[in-house]
Amino acid sequence: MRVPMRKEKFKRMRMHIKLTVNGAGHELDIEPRTTLLDCLRDHLRLTGAHAGCEHGVCGACTVLVDGTAVRSCLMFAPQAEGTAVTTIEGVTPGPGELSPIQDAFCETHGMQCGYCTPAMILVAHALLAENPAPTREQIVEAISGNICRCTGYAQIVEAIALAAERMRGANRPSELRK
Repeated sequence: MRVPMRKEKFKRMRMHIKLTVNGAGHELDIEPRTTLLDCLRDHLRLTGAHAGCEHGVCGACTVLVDGTAVRSCLMFAPQAEGTAVTTIEGVTPGPGELSPIQDAFCETHGMQCGYCTPAMILVAHALLAENPAPTREQIVEAISGNICRCTGYAQIVEAIALAAERMRGANRPSELRK
C-alpha cells in the first residue's frame, strides 16, 4: 500500500551561526548539513577552496581552522563556529601583495593550473607555523594529503623549502637583497 504524499511543502531546518573567516566576523542562516566548503564558496563567495572529490581525498578544499589544515568538504559549517578559519584569500599581507609562501610558489613554478595551489599554500602555512625549518621528508609528508595532477610535486616541495628559508631570513628575493 502506497502512502500518499502530503501536498504541503516541508520547510528546511536552518540555523544561525557566527563564523570568523580571514579575521572578519560573519553571521549566517544555513542548513545544519552545509559543509564548510559550501558555506565559504556559496554564502561568503570565497572561491579559493575548490571542490575536487568532495570525499576528503584530494585536498583541494583545504583551509586552516585555528591554524590546522582541514578538508572543508568534510567539516560542517556549524562545527567551525568559535574557530578562526583562514582561506587562501586571507593569507596575503595586504591587497595586491603575496605571502612569502605564495611568492616562493611563483618563483619556483610550484603551480601549473592552480587548482590545488591554494590548498598546497595553506598546508605550507600550517607546516611552517609549526616547523620553521622542515626537512624535505617533512615537507613531502605535509603535502601528501593533497593531490596535484600537473607539477609532479618537485616544484611544490622546492617552493615550500624556499619559503621556509626566506621566512627564517635567509635566501631573500633578489629585489630585497640590495
